[in-house]
Amino acid sequence: MTAGLRRQQNDTSVADKGLITIDEASGVPIWMQLRNRLVFLVVSGAFPPGTQLPTIRELAAFLNVNYNTVSKVYRDIEKDGYVITRRGKGTSVAEVNSLGYEARDGKAAADLLVDKYFEDCKGLGLSEVDAASLVAERAGGVFV
Repeated sequence: MTAGLRRQQNDTSVADKGLITIDEASGVPIWMQLRNRLVFLVVSGAFPPGTQLPTIRELAAFLNVNYNTVSKVYRDIEKDGYVITRRGKGTSVAEVNSLGYEARDGKAAADLLVDKYFEDCKGLGLSEVDAASLVAERAGGVFV
């Protein structure tokens, strides 16, 4: 697959290369793990604009997760502008300009994930301090 995604003869898929994995023991919902990983891969440039993502069925089968879970993630990241889905053509990574990011590096990707984390925690009724404490606890206090 080109850039780890497009299927070509005698090549392996992105999932086969270990770029997308799920940790069922993490306590983080599967859909959120998948969403965060895909967003990171897009924003970091690992999946450049125009890169074709695996079909929902392919990714669901590879990760051994429900089709509806992958479908929800694809719809969510499309709504946020990371990917574009075209009927009959599949889902591909959106152009940089449509994302509104100048820098496509690891820090930018991490910043997005942190923002999403705090947004999700707020939706659960947690304060920013409580959410940050959870991260510090999980990291063994290294960030405190």
